[in-house]
Amino acid sequence: MKYKSINPRFIVVFSVIIFAALIRLLPHWPNFTPIAAMALFAGTYVDRKKYAFALPIAAMFISDLVIGLHANIPAVYLSFAVTVLIGMVIRKKVNVGSVMLASFSSAVIFFLITNFASWLASPFYPQTFAGLIECYVAGLVFFNDVTNGLSFFMNDLLGTTFYCAVFYGAFFLVQLRFPVLDKSRF
Repeated sequence: MKYKSINPRFIVVFSVIIFAALIRLLPHWPNFTPIAAMALFAGTYVDRKKYAFALPIAAMFISDLVIGLHANIPAVYLSFAVTVLIGMVIRKKVNVGSVMLASFSSAVIFFLITNFASWLASPFYPQTFAGLIECYVAGLVFFNDVTNGLSFFMNDLLGTTFYCAVFYGAFFLVQLRFPVLDKSRF
């Protein structure tokens, strides 16, 4: 069959990823988005690695065309590619604890990668280890800005955790109702 990949499981997982990209376009607190949850979900439930990376990155890129692109987009995409890898790690043991740990890890990875990219591109920090630490410390202050929500880091963590609960929980419930989703892989 020419379209083996298009099965009920593919349609449900693909729909969750598209839904997450659309939610990103709605007004929200800064960093309280479903993007990391979408990347974790794709890493966990999309068996073909090229699709696991391509689907969330493509969905992000399309929504970024609406929201706007910026100089650090490659670092943001890299952080979500690493988040897909984290989703692949928990694939064999999906439970509340592993998803919570993956959510926290993805928020920390996002902070580390995007602030590293800021350090590389910024003329404000010396290109030394001390300059990198200075950039991370400044990033912590920025992440603790409570103007819009709790803080950027907490918004990221809470958003990822909330959307992981929605995506993984809904998928679990749908699998109970439609067992074919558990057996058909793509």
